[in-house]
Amino acid sequence: MENKIYNKQNFHSYTFCIWREVLFSEINDIKISYKSKSGSQYIFSTDGLYRISNHWGRVANCHWRLIPLDKFKNQKTIVGYANWTDFYSNNDNSKLFFIKVDFETQDVNFYHKLSTEIQEKIVIRNAKETAKTIQIIKMVLNEKDWTKHLKYQDLEVFRKIIVNELIYSEKRFIEIKRQYL
Repeated sequence: MENKIYNKQNFHSYTFCIWREVLFSEINDIKISYKSKSGSQYIFSTDGLYRISNHWGRVANCHWRLIPLDKFKNQKTIVGYANWTDFYSNNDNSKLFFIKVDFETQDVNFYHKLSTEIQEKIVIRNAKETAKTIQIIKMVLNEKDWTKHLKYQDLEVFRKIIVNELIYSEKRFIEIKRQYL
């Protein structure tokens, strides 16, 4: 699957992108190129674009994630920047996404399969399966009720084992838990 080339005419239609927050001072003297119906403002450049907005995540038919400078609060206006090469084709039914977990920070995120050279054997899922798996992973990392009746020694080690099975296999959560009864 080749990645489509994105620009100011097509970046807003069925795309996945990871934006990085930048300071307002970076766009102080730059004129706004476009304002959407929802109030988001865009500044186009040769290499990419700035987006000034108070809403991120699911944007119309796009999945746009923001990497904030600090703790992110939705509804706060933020400037994000993305290169044109950071946009990837997005289709809710196609298997396009994989999940990564940082166990130290307990950060769970999804990425487009074309966004990086995949070195490990991972499972590629569609948007709905990805969202459901992320929800289960967050529960495994943050709650304890799911461990009831399961046999394990060290909860933190057990959590990593379960999360890795969720990421690297297509087994359902109930199947994985059944192994530890």
